Parts: sequence; C-alpha cells; structure tokens
Amino acid sequence: MQSEIIRLFKEKSKKSNVLGYFSKTTDSSLIEVSGFSGFDFVILDMEHGPIGMETLKHHLMACKNAGLISIVRVHSYDSELIGKALDLGANGIQVPKVTSADQAHITVKLSKFHPYGERGVCRFVRGANYASMDRFDFFKDANSNLVILQLEGIEGVQAFNSISEVSGIDYIFIGPYDLSQSLGYPGQVEHPEVLKCVENLVKSARKKGVMLGTFCDTPNSLIKWINLGFNYLAYSVDVALFNEKLIEINKLRNQN
Repeated sequence: MQSEIIRLFKEKSKKSNVLGYFSKTTDSSLIEVSGFSGFDFVILDMEHGPIGMETLKHHLMACKNAGLISIVRVHSYDSELIGKALDLGANGIQVPKVTSADQAHITVKLSKFHPYGERGVCRFVRGANYASMDRFDFFKDANSNLVILQLEGIEGVQAFNSISEVSGIDYIFIGPYDLSQSLGYPGQVEHPEVLKCVENLVKSARKKGVMLGTFCDTPNSLIKWINLGFNYLAYSVDVALFNEKLIEINKLRNQN
C-alpha cells in the first residue's frame, strides 16, 4: 500500500533527510536506473521539463519498479494536472509559486478525497490498480499522497507562517534561485541576504514543526542545507548530472 511506503519516507525525512533530484529526461530507463543508486525520490518536472502525460505514465512505472518515491511538479495548482498525475499513480505533487494560504488550501483540496478535499473521483485508473483495488481502500490510501508547496519569491516567504498552518501540507520547498532573483540577486544563491532569508525560514519552520525542502547543485551546498536541518533535498537535475560526468571524463582524457 502507498500509505506505508509514504509513512516510512516521511519518518526517514524527520529523523535525518531524504535525497532526490529533478528529472527532465523523457527516457524512463534513466529514471529506473537512478532508483538503484540509493536516492529516495525523484521530482518529475512538468513545469520546466518536456514531460507529457504518456511519458509521465512510463516514468511512474519505472519509479515503482526501482523503489523511488515519485513526485510530479505540475506548473500550477490546476485541477486537471494534479488529478491526472495522481490518477497515473504519482506518490505526490509539488506545486510551484505558492504565495498564499488560500493557494495552499486549494492545492490540498485538489489533491485529496473526502473528508480532506475534493479531488475528482475515478477508480478506473492506474493509481487504483485499474479498479482491481477495493474502492474504499483506494480512497483511503490515496489520501496519504504527498503535498509539497514551493515558495519561490519574497511574497511566498512573507506568507510562510500562514501557509505553514494549512492542514495537509507535507513539505514546504524553498526555491533558492527564484528567491535570489526576488531579493535582487539573481542566481546568487549564496549571497548573504539570500542565506539570511533562508536561515530565518529554517528558524520559523523549527518552531512550527514544519519540514522544509530545497534545491542544491553542488556538494558544498548539499552539506550546508543538511547541516541547516532541511528534510527534503533535491540535488541537481538528471540531464545536468549526466553532462557533468561526461565533462569530467573528457577532462581525464585531455590530461594525457
């Protein structure tokens, strides 16, 4: 059952952290391969990536086969996008550019069945094992799916306290690149003002018992966010990691 898998995932993130990455590939075999690396989850990117619904279905199959928690980043809190991703069997959704508690409430409603939300009901979907799963077990189990909200600008950061009080949110994800731009330092994710803002969010999250996530793309930044207490860490992007490894190998060749 999904609920047990997600329970263990959340328990691990509370005790230490969970590690994943963003995916922009359309090749499901790369998703499957990464599941054997020890990573905990993958964020299948439908906001900035080329993934369509047909590709998403195959990616989700690969995630399940390789033991990866599957998170789909949709491009907004859209009923159709969220519903289709969850119907296809995603373990959770990640919504960008959240700026208010109202948007957070809407996202939860679109992601959950009664009594927590108003997600469109259909059990003849992959998420319900194509109706072979008992309908009532499906409705209950599906409500364990993960809801992750991204705060990417100063407006969302300022609304952190009210957003974090919305029931049904599992992680609040801080987008460092968009935050740096919002603060006037585009791309300078380690600028003192950006780090100060992030550290203040961490303090607020600790007081409220909220689990935080973020993105990083260097080993040093990964260690920094782990030491700050982030629970849900997305390290780089699959295509970038592949490119970096090829460059590294090419440099070895050129040294001889």
